Amino acid sequence: QVQLVESGGGLVQAGGSLRLTCLGSGAIFSPNIMAWYRQAPGKQRELVASMSTDGSTNYADSVKGRFTISRDDAKLRMYLQMNSLKPEDTAVYYCNVKGLRSFDHWGQGTQVIVSS
Repeated sequence: QVQLVESGGGLVQAGGSLRLTCLGSGAIFSPNIMAWYRQAPGKQRELVASMSTDGSTNYADSVKGRFTISRDDAKLRMYLQMNSLKPEDTAVYYCNVKGLRSFDHWGQGTQVIVSS
């Protein structure tokens, strides 16, 4: 069974930083794309950043230049460094991994609250 567990969320003032970690376990095969999504109250879940096994990345326009995604496949970990946080970054952040043959798994989420 594949499990993804997020950590690192919390309450931070605007302009501050947080680092989210996604710890994976189980059979996570390559190639895959690991990603961070977020869902704010009353809004749809949206892609924040993704990184494939070849190292290519994709960011939402709203976080470009502020957030950095990285991954350590040897440790089955993915990170999201979030700098210059804004109140609009407040959301539950989810870890996701997608691969071949409908391989698609989600974590439970970690809450990020940015106060103004």
